[in-house]
Amino acid sequence: MKKKFLIAIFSILILISMTGLWVVNVYNHLVKLNENIKTQWGQVENVYQRRYDLIPNLVNTVKGSSNFEKNTLIQVIEARAKATSIYINPNDLNQNQINKFQKAQENLNDTVSRLLLVVENYPNLKSTKNFYELQNQLEGTENRINVERNRFNDQVNSFNTYRNQFPKIIISNFFSQFQEKGYFQSQIGSEKSPVVDFSK
Repeated sequence: MKKKFLIAIFSILILISMTGLWVVNVYNHLVKLNENIKTQWGQVENVYQRRYDLIPNLVNTVKGSSNFEKNTLIQVIEARAKATSIYINPNDLNQNQINKFQKAQENLNDTVSRLLLVVENYPNLKSTKNFYELQNQLEGTENRINVERNRFNDQVNSFNTYRNQFPKIIISNFFSQFQEKGYFQSQIGSEKSPVVDFSK
């Protein structure tokens, strides 16, 4: 009887130890995946900052052209100010926060695109070396933004897939830092093909 009791106690202790080791392993893996997301978020912010830094130079170059439409410049400056005022806590990268950040960035992107379209009416400005270089740097930055956003989404996918598997989701839900993370999504309306019309 005593021997059976000792075997039962020993078996329970082994089971508890194995469960504890498994929980620690899952927790540590969640920490690693979470840190990967924060690192990649830093890269996303870095390339957006590069764009923010280029915009004042672009605006100042355009300002130098006489009779340029000041309304467009004011819109770009305001959109940049709004986009830079959005702060997202890397520990709270939920879908709501990502959408808020993305909306401000899309607004800035739209105003810069309008600025570049208006510049088409100013051939002298368009042909200046400074403007040409800034436009190229801005295009390169937009490509970097796209690459870093895709990498961020890959990190989020790895994290969310791992944390949502059963029984890991039980452990994930005990810790606030392991809540499901949000993705960058395509801009609203981007699923529609643009209409090209040269008849006008």
